[in-house]
Amino acid sequence: MLGFLKEPVVVTAEINVNLVALTVMGLITRLWGLCYPRAVVFDEVYYGQFVSLYMKRIFFVDDSGPPFGHMLLALGGYLGGFDGNFLWNRIGAEYTMNVPVWSLRLLPALAGALCVPLAYQILVELHFSHCAALGAALLILLENSLITQSRFMLLESILIFFILLAVLSYLKFYNLQRHRSFSGRWWFWLMLTGVACSCAVGVKYMGLFTYMLLLAIAGLHFWHMIGDQTLSNVSLLCHFLARGLALLLIPVVMYLSFFYVHLALLYCSGPHDQIMTSAFQASLEGGLARITQGQPLEVAYGSQITLRNVLGKPMQCWLHSHTNTYPIRYENGRGSSHQQQVTCYPFKDVNNWWIVKDPGMQQLVVSNPPRPVRHGHIVQLVHGITTRYLNTHDVAAPLSPHSQEVSCYIDYNISMPAQNLWRVEIVNRESDTDVWKTILSEVRFVHVNTSAVLKLSGASLPEWGYRQLEVVGEKLSKGYHQSMLWNVEEHRYGKSQEQKEREVELHSPTQMDISKNLSFMAKFTELQWKILTLKNEDTEHKYSSSALDWITMDTNIAYWLHPTSGAQIHLLGNVVTWASANAAALVYTCLSLWYLIRRRRRIYDIPEDSWQLWVSAGGVCGGGWVVNYLPFFLMEKTLFLYHYLPALTFQILLIPVVLQHLGDHLCRSVLLKSMFSALIVAWFSSVYFVYCTFSPVTYGQPALSMTELKDLRWKDSWNILIRKQ
Repeated sequence: MLGFLKEPVVVTAEINVNLVALTVMGLITRLWGLCYPRAVVFDEVYYGQFVSLYMKRIFFVDDSGPPFGHMLLALGGYLGGFDGNFLWNRIGAEYTMNVPVWSLRLLPALAGALCVPLAYQILVELHFSHCAALGAALLILLENSLITQSRFMLLESILIFFILLAVLSYLKFYNLQRHRSFSGRWWFWLMLTGVACSCAVGVKYMGLFTYMLLLAIAGLHFWHMIGDQTLSNVSLLCHFLARGLALLLIPVVMYLSFFYVHLALLYCSGPHDQIMTSAFQASLEGGLARITQGQPLEVAYGSQITLRNVLGKPMQCWLHSHTNTYPIRYENGRGSSHQQQVTCYPFKDVNNWWIVKDPGMQQLVVSNPPRPVRHGHIVQLVHGITTRYLNTHDVAAPLSPHSQEVSCYIDYNISMPAQNLWRVEIVNRESDTDVWKTILSEVRFVHVNTSAVLKLSGASLPEWGYRQLEVVGEKLSKGYHQSMLWNVEEHRYGKSQEQKEREVELHSPTQMDISKNLSFMAKFTELQWKILTLKNEDTEHKYSSSALDWITMDTNIAYWLHPTSGAQIHLLGNVVTWASANAAALVYTCLSLWYLIRRRRRIYDIPEDSWQLWVSAGGVCGGGWVVNYLPFFLMEKTLFLYHYLPALTFQILLIPVVLQHLGDHLCRSVLLKSMFSALIVAWFSSVYFVYCTFSPVTYGQPALSMTELKDLRWKDSWNILIRKQ
């Protein structure tokens, strides 16, 4: 039984020395001097704020994209023991001792380093020579802009890593397709493709374009499989379901999981949650949750409520009134009702309280048992402090003359009777008998007499209106624009019929936990919508640029400047590599068109397998450049040079593809091949020379003199910082 022990157990392993060496060199170039400078570098001032909020569990919204990349940066801070206490207020601010700089910058640096061996493997899986694959990896290794971007607490290197990982995983899966379908390795690489795609999209939405490219390539490959008569219908169905599971279902589930973890970590209220709905705010600890805890859920006749506009733009505000009236005449001579002003006020105030009254009864308190207000019920809204009724009529609004004025009724003129009946329409109801609920219900108030809808116009009133926001009655309104929707934020059951006692009640703070009624999907949907629609005002930045500037690198970004010496860090690419990448793209396009025209004439210049290799490499490398670059021409946002780096990475991969093709098919004689090889060596030497020349502004050290800095200004458009002596 123990005979197997007579022989030694031998384990053999194959080690790709090229891969190991490239990985080590990638780690050296990205990790060397990672803590330098020990100061905030460019967009670290932006991402660092979110890392601090993660450490303190405070909710935030970043309109630049999904949360996975931010969570990875925060993971670095967590592993380094960061407590979140640092004021990220300016570029160049010195980090205090509690900030683990090396740990915060580690994950982006590791991602940038691993892009080097990934580039090597992608070319190998595309069936190019190891020499070509090695050239691609070395070009990525010596690309100054990729080094700079990966050495700081920024997201581009992480995005590029997951993009390349997704491409490599799919290529490995596809190469296993013919002989080892449904094997363990086949499943592993297919699943990893979906995981990497979801991670890329989770870091930045730009990852979506590479994901769509891989879906298109996978769809094309499956289309070819359908024509394979050796595959049965059952086999095709299994292939289809496997791809659907790995490339569609898994990315969706993982994308949702990023938000689930994000929301689970950020459970405390903070300044960012004010743009969210009241229901979302109430689900967070502190803030609104502290106010709303214990208040009644169902709005009843006699309820005292505050009404928040759902839109939240130009700022969150509550339906408000005060004793001041509209001017008898406006500056343009147009007259008003001279009734009590109704506005939307961006601060919590006792004048934001309203009482829901039954038009058929005089009482302003909740009966026992309470009579809940339902969808379609007619109510009057009584202003708590002044006891005037919310009213609208056929008088033009102050700033929106096409809409009706909204006021609190004062009987100044018997020819202007009260028109203060409003129909409650619950927009997000599940049935027509739904009860009006605190926080959860989004409500339209439709004026019974004129069918106008209570709406926030968003315009700021003049001095006589204290610059508060105008509220109007929108005529003939269809649909449910958020400016017409209101929700009850604070709510109590009124108990005092006497006005003086009621005023005391209105001044006292309110005390049913709403959070359990808001599901994860509801929170995810709202947060996702905010990320997609909440855009900051685009402003010109000193280092912003257009997409056309990127191809020729006519722009740069100064990331950091030493406060006393000439040491500085710039986002500048390797000029030779960028020019070569553009040339490779141009040569590939021209050659492809030439081959296509010739093949149309049934003239085949290269063997069929070489043509298929050429096309597949162009689809991956050229397609990756196109999908990561051209969309920026359609984007209305402030653009920077670093946005081009994912596209540049794919374009760099195209260089050895073109070079190998030229060497194999156009250099036919031994002499031409020798000359071509010599040119490649000279060209690569120039790449290394430029890398070394610009390494002082890539790593920020050593400090250069004024003359040396001037010598680095190879283009007049580059902004190299030179101190005046």
